[in-house]
Amino acid sequence: MWSGRHVVLGVSGGIACYKSCYLARHLTEAGARVDVVLTRSAAEFVRPVTFEALTGRPVMASLWDRDAALSHVRWGQQADVVIVAPATAHLIARMAQGLADDALTSVLLAATAPVLLAPAMNDEMFAHPQTQVNLALLERRGVTVVGPAIGPLAEGPSSRPGRMSEPAAIAAHAARLLRRGSRLEGKRVVVTAGPTREAIDPVRVVTNRSSGKMGYRLAEVAWERGADVQLISGPVMLEPPVGVQVTRIDSTAELEQAVREALPAADILVMAAAPADYRPREFSASKRSRIDGALAIPFEPTADILRATRDARRAESIIVGFALETGDALAKGRQKLERKELDLIVVNDALEPGAGTEVDTNRVAILGRDGSSTIVPLGTKREVAEAILDAVEARLG
Repeated sequence: MWSGRHVVLGVSGGIACYKSCYLARHLTEAGARVDVVLTRSAAEFVRPVTFEALTGRPVMASLWDRDAALSHVRWGQQADVVIVAPATAHLIARMAQGLADDALTSVLLAATAPVLLAPAMNDEMFAHPQTQVNLALLERRGVTVVGPAIGPLAEGPSSRPGRMSEPAAIAAHAARLLRRGSRLEGKRVVVTAGPTREAIDPVRVVTNRSSGKMGYRLAEVAWERGADVQLISGPVMLEPPVGVQVTRIDSTAELEQAVREALPAADILVMAAAPADYRPREFSASKRSRIDGALAIPFEPTADILRATRDARRAESIIVGFALETGDALAKGRQKLERKELDLIVVNDALEPGAGTEVDTNRVAILGRDGSSTIVPLGTKREVAEAILDAVEARLG
């Protein structure tokens, strides 16, 4: 996503400047070329040499810096995106007035790249009518505003917006900004992820090894591509992706109900969850004790969600299934594709090293109803998610 991208990071003077160091490092490690522009007050909080060490690039802190004579124009016009984090009330006011009285405002006035602001200030300052007027004016001009969040401020706890959004959230919004024009933009995408659990008694459950990582990466990438994303998630230990609506479920029956409710509005369903195939025929209201000896539990099949919810699909929706198999995976995947009336199915072998569950990588084949077959080589689940959504976009095209 960030490899080869040129990012101009503007930093104005507030205590949240320290977070900008993390943002600069994150973008640099992701492969971006990051040029930092500091206001005079920002340089009082974090010295230019800090950002130079983090990015490996010279920092502009004044229009009178050596080689800065035209850099403020060149950076603003050559960047892929300009991020201002933190954006103080004073900086926002100067932007709204179109001032160019220092290096950062000069870059912003000359910028032809998309601009993203991450406001950070005292909650009273953010709530002030003039600040709100200034932000509204900038948004009408096409500036993207992220946050602020609610949380502790320099002066103490707060229950109102004012705290700068976290660097990961800012980077995610910047990525979404860069990917404008995707065929997923404006589409309603529903992604399911993780395992389901079927209760044996109040303590024990039957589940599987799914970590949810594949589904979470799919939701993340779909949102970056401009989609409105609902993530229906089983019990996993993962942070929800930025911008994504999360619906929590536990059992296969709950997953089926959530999918059924989501399908009428869905342009695309990506069924990456791993629902349990069996559940105990009877639930024990009390814990089964070990002293009772051997335990024999009759099981029955759970619902096949993709088949059970076919009546809720829209005719024009794209439905993507997953098939995690052990042996003869492609043949079994092709059978599921036809049996469940899917547009695409993502197939992988649970026994292949580096693929399947509980790992950060995957290797899959994407089979289409039209007979197409795409082999995605071993890569991170983020990379595999990109390939799957490329296939979805091709169907939209």
